[in-house]
Amino acid sequence: MPPALLGTVPGQILILEPRRLAARLAAARVAAELGEPLGQTVGYHIRLDHLAGPSTRIKFITEGLLLRYLFSSPALDGVGALILDEFHERHLQTDVAMAVARHLQASTRPDLRLLVMSATLDLAALNLAIPHAVPIRAEGRCFEVEERHLPKPSRRALALEVRDAVAELAAEPACPGHILVFLPGAADIRRAAEALAPWSARTGAAVLELRAELPTEQQELAFAPSERRKVILATNVAETSLTIDGVTGVVDTGLAKIPGFAPWSGLPALEVRPVSQASCRQRAGRAGRTAPGIVRRLYTLEDFRARRPAEAPEIRRLDLCQAMLEWEALRPALGGSAPDFAHLPWIDPPPEQMLASARNTLELLGALSPERALTGTGQAMSALPLHPRLGRIVAEGRRQKCLGAAILAAAMLNEGSIWK
Repeated sequence: MPPALLGTVPGQILILEPRRLAARLAAARVAAELGEPLGQTVGYHIRLDHLAGPSTRIKFITEGLLLRYLFSSPALDGVGALILDEFHERHLQTDVAMAVARHLQASTRPDLRLLVMSATLDLAALNLAIPHAVPIRAEGRCFEVEERHLPKPSRRALALEVRDAVAELAAEPACPGHILVFLPGAADIRRAAEALAPWSARTGAAVLELRAELPTEQQELAFAPSERRKVILATNVAETSLTIDGVTGVVDTGLAKIPGFAPWSGLPALEVRPVSQASCRQRAGRAGRTAPGIVRRLYTLEDFRARRPAEAPEIRRLDLCQAMLEWEALRPALGGSAPDFAHLPWIDPPPEQMLASARNTLELLGALSPERALTGTGQAMSALPLHPRLGRIVAEGRRQKCLGAAILAAAMLNEGSIWK
């Protein structure tokens, strides 16, 4: 879609992706299709990595960077279109980006084009929120995927279930290609790789990892053409946005690390939980992108049917402190027409109790005054890419002339013990 807009949209086209890996790989794919190296017409910007130049017209960025772009250019000067990819995931930053873009359209940038993309859009809800939006349906080719479930719940270690499911699919004539395995996190991936090592040595299959923390060259091995059968052990980063050519088998553990928050610290946290039916279907679809395939689910059919149809939007269940602080810091630059956080043009307005909790926390941290005005401390905190609780530690450390100790404390609270 982005290259198709080059001739009709003036200025730069920003594509917001929910994951760093997706942003970088999608940019590389589009640049290759244009016959150019990355950094010319097509570039990307993710945390700690920026590849773009003065001639870049298409730029893939992660969602959280949009407000940072607005700090530099409140009217998004030079940007002709915003594309929100994988909108169905409804991350908090996705909804914030959508609301901010709609505010810009209604105020300083009526010419700004806004495109929402997803393979599984809830059109009814979007039509209610944005009745003038024009839906465009682009049918893709979809191959049949056979679904297999466990006959009964298993009490064995997850790595052993993965090992046996991979061996089963690899022996199937109906699954001649690569196998993609969905696991909750890095530790589960390591354990599965260890369990698969003897099978890999016997069969010659390559066991590869795919997760955001890996170096770029290791990530690219999962996507590179291979004569050997590949077994790709991935987190839910491979659930959407990316297609690995030649995958005809999927092993789905039905689990993922779902964003939440830690009650003891009030900080964002990830908790391993069963994914929704919608995510299960997304994962199964990876086996039917280029040929018919099989999905082997490591849970029962009854388990699948009992799962929630889809995840609730994060804006209705996650802490809003950081998003609220960033918006309040940005408001003065946008002019008098910018509403407070609660009154942005939301698709799904955040619950009042969550808004009140975020405001109270920011007041306790000294970021907002009792009149809800941004303080000097709040301004300093908003400049840091940290949750406000951690930002206050760093800001106070600077004031007390013990910045190094404050940064170490914030890092350990954010990432966990460095000795684990």
